[in-house]
Amino acid sequence: MKTMIKYLRQDLKMSQKELGEKVGVTRQTINALENGRYNPSLFLARDITQVFNKMLFKEDREKYFFIEEIFLFDDD
Repeated sequence: MKTMIKYLRQDLKMSQKELGEKVGVTRQTINALENGRYNPSLFLARDITQVFNKMLFKEDREKYFFIEEIFLFDDD
């Protein structure tokens, strides 16, 4: 699975550790997600999406990302 996590996280100038702390996982888990070595649970994907939405768009819900825009599922 490919993700947009690294790009969004870097855009916010956030470390892997900081994102991990916000969603309750380790820096290593965020690294594995960014490098396609780990598929998140639906709950973790939702939590990461919520963090990015709140930090990037605040209360402008019309711009919010959907999970599928951050976690790009392969057709394979």
